[in-house]
Amino acid sequence: MSIYYRLQDLNITHVAGHRIPIMTGSDDELLAIEMTIVSPPFCLDFGGAYLNRPPDYSAEVLEDWREMKSEAFEDNWPKVESILAEFRSFGVYIADVNPGNIRF
Repeated sequence: MSIYYRLQDLNITHVAGHRIPIMTGSDDELLAIEMTIVSPPFCLDFGGAYLNRPPDYSAEVLEDWREMKSEAFEDNWPKVESILAEFRSFGVYIADVNPGNIRF
């Protein structure tokens, strides 16, 4: 939920032209959030994201991750890299990147 709080605090609704769901409610005890529905292009599902620090991957793991993700996104991979860079500028490091949570 901390990612959604950060995005809310910064009033982020779009990243690189992709919609971001807006948190409209939350329950810390239940670990539940209520958010708006978005349609493509969008970025969602920040459960595997890190706040203020990148994941602690070795260089080899990071290279394998990039190769796997570039294959999954094919020609859209450079755009995904731009999206990830913009998130990093907010202190959000997304590790769980797939064509289901970043849609064009």
